[in-house]
Amino acid sequence: MATATPSRLVPAAALTAALALAGCGGAARPRSAASPFAWLRPAAAPSSWNVGRLPSGAASFAYPPGWHSIRTDPGTFSAALTGPGHRIRGYLNETPQSGDETLANWGTFRVAHNREEGDRQVVRESTAAGVRFRSGVGSCVTDRYATTTGAHYREIACIVRGARGTTVIVAAAPPSDWSRLAPQLRRSVASFA
Repeated sequence: MATATPSRLVPAAALTAALALAGCGGAARPRSAASPFAWLRPAAAPSSWNVGRLPSGAASFAYPPGWHSIRTDPGTFSAALTGPGHRIRGYLNETPQSGDETLANWGTFRVAHNREEGDRQVVRESTAAGVRFRSGVGSCVTDRYATTTGAHYREIACIVRGARGTTVIVAAAPPSDWSRLAPQLRRSVASFA
């Protein structure tokens, strides 16, 4: 899987909201001042943030106070901000490359992957290649979709090639929470190493 989905990540008893994360985009273009990823300035997160690492130690990202790690697929790491009823308000995941996803095909792979996992109304908003991270280079997309349970999400999904491997990082939130959580989600993605 290119990324885990909250519906597959969280223990059934703990979180009942489903968040199917997957998706991708189309034609890639280098990041520039006009790029939809111009906000991505690789940097360590504030020292008050927690750090989540893949079990292999090959990649990590920082996540804000108030968020907590959640059980996910083996070999991955996820953190979430939950609301009433354990509903996922914000979601972060890192997953080692495990399929046919590459930096070159990420623009189309991600959206197709979301659809294969059952997401509906999948819309790619933007895509970029040659995006710089703290310890690698990647391709990124933003998209939105509805899960099989009818929950709606907007996400940033990047595949990053670094010295220790290729990893997918996903940051997502419901559209109603996006404006409030986007700065934290973006900061987390920018901390990815």
